[in-house]
Formats: sequence, C-alpha cells, structure tokens
Amino acid sequence: MIGQAIADGLLTGGILALGAIGYSLCAHMLKFANFAHAEMLTWGAYMALAVVTVLPAGQAIGPFSFGWPLLVAIVVSCIGTGLIAIAADTLVFSRLRKRRASSLTLVFASFGIALILRNLVLFVWGADAHYYGQELQISLEILPNVRMMPDQVLVLALTVALVVALHLFLKHSRIGVAMRSMAENPALSQICGIDIAKVVRWTWMLSGALAAIAGVFAGLTVQIRPEMGFNMLLALFTAAILGGTGSLFGAVAGGLIVGLTESLSALVIPTGYKAAVPFGLLLIILYLRPQGLFSRSARV
Repeated sequence: MIGQAIADGLLTGGILALGAIGYSLCAHMLKFANFAHAEMLTWGAYMALAVVTVLPAGQAIGPFSFGWPLLVAIVVSCIGTGLIAIAADTLVFSRLRKRRASSLTLVFASFGIALILRNLVLFVWGADAHYYGQELQISLEILPNVRMMPDQVLVLALTVALVVALHLFLKHSRIGVAMRSMAENPALSQICGIDIAKVVRWTWMLSGALAAIAGVFAGLTVQIRPEMGFNMLLALFTAAILGGTGSLFGAVAGGLIVGLTESLSALVIPTGYKAAVPFGLLLIILYLRPQGLFSRSARV
C-alpha cells in the first residue's frame, strides 16, 4: 500500500514539477508571482483536446490510451499556450513594467488574467469533464504490489526527459545563457548587448509550453476539467518555493516532495483533507526556510 502511494506521488510530483519550473522561470526572471500560470495548465489541456477533437481519430499506440493525434495536439498546445502567455505579457504585464508598477500590482493583474482565462474555458467548453480517449488500459505491475497504467509510466518517463532537455537548453544554448544572465543581473545583461525583450518573450514561451505539457499530462492521467489548474495552484507555488525560486532541479525536487507528501498523507488522514497538505507545507517552508531548500543549487 505504501509502495502504491509512493508511485502515485511520483506521478503527481512529476506533473507538478513541470508546472513549477514554468512558474519559477517567470518568477525569477520577472520578479513577481504569476497567479495566471495555473490557468495556463488548463488552457494547455483544453487546446490539446480541441486539436484531438478536430483531427481524425487515430488508432491507439501500443498499450496507451491515445494515438498520434494527441502527439500533434501536444505540440500545438505548447505553441498556443506560449503565445497566450506572450499576449498576456504584451497587453498587460509589459505595460505595467514600463510604468514601473510594483510587484504587488503585477500580482493583482495576474489574478485578473486568471479569472478571464478560467471563465473563457467555461464559456467555450462548459463545466463537464472531458477525456482524450476512451481506450481501456491494463495496468502494469512495476514492482510487487505496485501497479501503474501505461499512460502514467509514459508521463513519468517524458517528464524526466523534458527536465534533462530543458537543463541542457538553459545551460548551453545562446537563449538559455541570455536568460540566466538576465535573471542574475538585468542591467549588466542589457549593457552587454542582450536583447531583453527577446529574452522575456522566450521566458513566457517556455513557461507557457511547460504549463501546457503539465496540463496535458494531468488531463491524460486523470481528466480534463475547467478547475484543474486552479486546484493545482497552491501545490505549484509550494513546489516552486520549496525548491527555491529560479532553481530548475529545486523545482523538480519540490514537485516530487509535494506529490509524495500529498499521496502518503492519504494513508493517515481522510482524502478530503489532502488538498490542505500543500498549504501546511507552505507554512512550514516560509517559517523555517523562506528562501527554499535548494536556493544555492544551479539556477535556471
């Protein structure tokens, strides 16, 4: 029973980690908490659903519940959600930054954007739950008394691959180096000839794409609902703060810790209280180590 809870916690933690990395990127680069980030997860999931609905139904790939249309949908969703994030910055956040608005003003603006995005989802798709496919799956015995669906195993594997790919991108690409430079010292980066506007656009695009992937993975392993991003908001923030804002592997570790804590807590407390676990963790972190557990690790 504990083994199954750990497996479920790792799955949840992997999805949270992708969302937390995207949030951490923006928070570290642009110096404010973007509460609209959780709604990007929802939009990513629904944009993928729209593409899957439009494309011809494809046969399921191997033991998985989806076919090639979902693979195309993930790519389209990443681009579309990234463009939504850029549009939000262009129309709202960049104008506030030009007027030297405080971080608190940007936070309140992000609340407004989150409400708009959430209600647009309700207006377009309604409040009913949706699924990417109806194919039945047979669970796999990963370890003794530990079973996972093929979709869940794939999500875990892809999460690990994405984290490694993102680390390599931020470490070795020109854009990645520029992003890390701007995060540490924006003024010096601008003096050195770095195009700040371009770096900001890339930050929003990456943040939106990671949110979209996290949303698709959450929808694939559970279900797609309008409130899915909002329900993950506190867990995402807790994971990012726990890892230390701006730390790639810290966000991953934070997501895994939150996911495991949520899953294991269901063994000792009623499942109805599971949503309060991230809040308790957040209070403990802010009291004991507000800079995060991994604040000195490699920055994104």
